[in-house]
Amino acid sequence: MSLKSYQSTQINSASKEQILLMLYEGAISFTQRAQKALKSKDIAGKGRNITKALAIVNELMNTLDHSVGSPISKDIESLYVFTQDKLIEANLNNSMEALEAVEKILGILYKGWKEAIESLASK
Repeated sequence: MSLKSYQSTQINSASKEQILLMLYEGAISFTQRAQKALKSKDIAGKGRNITKALAIVNELMNTLDHSVGSPISKDIESLYVFTQDKLIEANLNNSMEALEAVEKILGILYKGWKEAIESLASK
């Protein structure tokens, strides 16, 4: 089985909650890769990884359901917009600080979602 087939099977058999966590893991991973690329002066690699992280954050924002938990979804949307702005800033200005801020925010959101999902699963 090829890696693409494995990944496709993994995604197709995952729950919505698992997919959400995978999206966060991907965004965090691409942000970390962008940091490594920036440190090694690989500007093209930095740009590719920021673009991928940005695409995932866009997808996360598009999946927000404002009809359920509206105040919370609005707050999360604000964090996604801030994260998008920081990713763009990092790409334009080669800003390690902006990438670190994105990684921190995504990490906090990931941890919060993971704890919520685990809490619901244990009930």
